[in-house]
Amino acid sequence: MEHDIIVIGGSFAGLAAAMQLARARRRVCVLDTGAPRNRFAAASHGFPGQDGRAPQAIRATLRHELSAYPTLSFRDGTAVSAVRDGDGFRVTLAKGGNITARRLVLAFGVRDSLPDLPGATERWGSTVLHCPYCHGYELNGGPVGVLARGDAALHQAMLLPDWGPTTLFTQGLLALSADQRQGLADRRVTVEETPVVDLLGTAPALDGVRLDDGREVALAGLFLAPDTAPSCDLARDLGCALTDGPTGPYVAVDPMQATSQPGVFAAGDLASPMPNATIAAASGVMAGSAAHRSLIFDPDLTATA
Repeated sequence: MEHDIIVIGGSFAGLAAAMQLARARRRVCVLDTGAPRNRFAAASHGFPGQDGRAPQAIRATLRHELSAYPTLSFRDGTAVSAVRDGDGFRVTLAKGGNITARRLVLAFGVRDSLPDLPGATERWGSTVLHCPYCHGYELNGGPVGVLARGDAALHQAMLLPDWGPTTLFTQGLLALSADQRQGLADRRVTVEETPVVDLLGTAPALDGVRLDDGREVALAGLFLAPDTAPSCDLARDLGCALTDGPTGPYVAVDPMQATSQPGVFAAGDLASPMPNATIAAASGVMAGSAAHRSLIFDPDLTATA
């Protein structure tokens, strides 16, 4: 096999996995499309030691650190397929050619699907947001909204008053019980039943929203739960089991980040129902360490595949 491990995905989880493997002096190849999920955000917040830095700057630092390890290499490009090949795996690249390895770490993340609301895409990661812990503080206590797409909106609406006066827009999709309405009232959340039809201001800034009846509500930020799915089909094609999360399917892993397929590990948003930079990096550390251990303690994949 050309490599001991191929890491598919070059953001926080993948680079953290690669660090453990390179430090174990294993032959590691990181395959990176250069289009991570966090590319829409100007800064990463809540990541210990990296608070306020641009995600691309954090990745550049990590890649620079990894360049010190001679057994690690980078390949820029997209994997179009990954299959078992003897006692390892063969990955086919979109640019042509194959690379092989004894183990795989999948860290290619998920893709977000936003509501069909004019202006949402242009503001994504700036003023249309998914995580108050990542972005709420920077709204400086201004008014915030929650755009309902499902039950997750109630959870968001209960959290957000700690960051600013909050309005929950039910969009005709969220039927609230009397107890839920009381809980929201206790948190001083305004419930607005009239749907949002437009976002106001020059993107990526947000001045507020326009409702279906013509009223306008001033907002500094609008939170929603995007629909998510793995950003490519490699995990499914390999036969990895998926499980349902609050926003969509993700790869099922055990506490060591092993998937249902021997020799395949997964980390980051791809393998977690909770998207978070710190959690992604930590899961990458675990996946890389576990992949290394499997080379020692479970060397023969053909016996378990």
